Amino acid sequence: MNSHLPQSFAATVDVVATGPKGQRAHTTLQNHTARLERKLWNVRPGVWCLVGNGLSNQTFIEGPEGLIAIDTGESVQEMAAALAEVRAHTDAPVVAVMYTHFHYVTGTQAIFDEAGPDAEIEVWGHERIVGNRQRYGLEVSAAAGRGLVHQFGISLPDEGPDAVANVGLGLFFRDASHAPFTEGFVAPTITVGEPTKATIAGLDVYMAPFPSDADDNMTLWFPDIGVCVNNHVWPTLFNVFAIRGEEYRDPRVLLAGLDHIQELGADHLLCTHGPPLSGATDIAKQVTDYRDSIAFLWDQTVRGINRGLTCDELTEFVQLPDRFADSYFTQQLYGLVEHHVRQIHSGLRGWFDGYEPALFPVGHVERHQKLIEGFGGADEVRRQASEAVANDDLRWALELASWLVRSEVNDAGRADAGEEADRQQLAGILRAIAQRTTSSNSRNWCLTRALELEESIDVARHRVHRFGMGAVLGNPPAASVHALRVVLDPTLAEGKHVELSWKFSDGTVTGLRLRDGVAVPTDGSSADETVALDHETWARVLGGKLSLPDALESGAIATDNQAAVQSFLGCFDIASLKS
Repeated sequence: MNSHLPQSFAATVDVVATGPKGQRAHTTLQNHTARLERKLWNVRPGVWCLVGNGLSNQTFIEGPEGLIAIDTGESVQEMAAALAEVRAHTDAPVVAVMYTHFHYVTGTQAIFDEAGPDAEIEVWGHERIVGNRQRYGLEVSAAAGRGLVHQFGISLPDEGPDAVANVGLGLFFRDASHAPFTEGFVAPTITVGEPTKATIAGLDVYMAPFPSDADDNMTLWFPDIGVCVNNHVWPTLFNVFAIRGEEYRDPRVLLAGLDHIQELGADHLLCTHGPPLSGATDIAKQVTDYRDSIAFLWDQTVRGINRGLTCDELTEFVQLPDRFADSYFTQQLYGLVEHHVRQIHSGLRGWFDGYEPALFPVGHVERHQKLIEGFGGADEVRRQASEAVANDDLRWALELASWLVRSEVNDAGRADAGEEADRQQLAGILRAIAQRTTSSNSRNWCLTRALELEESIDVARHRVHRFGMGAVLGNPPAASVHALRVVLDPTLAEGKHVELSWKFSDGTVTGLRLRDGVAVPTDGSSADETVALDHETWARVLGGKLSLPDALESGAIATDNQAAVQSFLGCFDIASLKS
């Protein structure tokens, strides 16, 4: 094998170990689980950080005037469990909630439930949090859901070789004991868009907006107690590229946030994920190394780009020095360097890397058919793939096996068919890679794809855009109306020039105009047709709980021209709008 290839998974099976639930995974990844175990850390008097309650930590800081809760997890149940743990140590009322960014803010209602209806609780967060939640929950919901399933192994079995070992940043995406995972987001009542100092719960707090894996990220500094709460330093190498799919995370911006943390000289560093750190000297070393690992990725990728290297060549050219393997903070326990390098190229220079065939590629299915024919037919490709597996040349085996599966189109129109034996072979190769990588993201993705190939799980529903009722009701009515533009079937809207207005019972008026295959958001003031309805009815229709024809027939949606409304909304790829 080529020794210059990135070491994203081991060349042999020797590194594989079996976990307590029968999981087969790289020993380094298995050992990482112990760092993520559930524990309420008493960082210093009046400061607690709960690790292992969910994907993210919940932090509590007690001031003279009450308790500050920082980040609230993925559900009301998750946050309620966190409150129950901290209540064994303090009965101080929660007087403020602070969000580091928009990812872990869904359990806040638990705090208000505990405090009672008359409680006055400030909610602090970045000014972009609400907008980011709207965009994420409505426009890219199918892709986002599918990405979560793959990256966090949500559909993997609870026990056995394919069970989740850990998810890099936590033990799991969500603790099953917290089901049914009720959403309880409370929007910030005080928003921040620039460096801000405030007194909260009787403590001075400095809030510094520095993008991390979200552009609404804030680092929180409590100088009186030497505590920094951040979302930059993770218990693994930072994820420039998220395998689930995310917007570009520019390393240059990340470095600014890490330099800020370093300048604070904190005695205690509490993180969104993983165990806290204490001791200014150790914190300074870990933050420096963390910063340098990201700087190395950026600098050397740019160096390679300037040399004219393609993305494939860059992954061989840019590999972290061995010194970064000394600490778990800079080990590849979540994402992989070779993927981060590609993302930096794409974020900086776009998708074209100078590889000639990429400029004008042969059609996806046709290419694989031609490759198979050129190798001497399907049987010869199968033989060579099996030979590559036997020789532990899994990269080559993966490519060969994928040709056989990707050379045919399935019933859904995707290049993902092939004979059962070929799908089984590809699944086996993916499983072997999953067991040999230190990356939890890659392990979970490979295993989820393997189980799909073997028809043990079905992720097809995550390839259909859906509007969840919670997402629709949790956003202004106009947000979900305007989000319809990303599910427009242009062939059905070809030649149509018509505007529909929505008049909601809360007084909101909004609209969409079909303009020859494009849906354009409007204010609804110059519409050709109008519908009148309440927000809940609209959420039930978009969420698939009520069909448009039934809503029109019952009068839940009122209009003077039912046929025109059905013709308009029938242009969108939402089943409940068509039947």
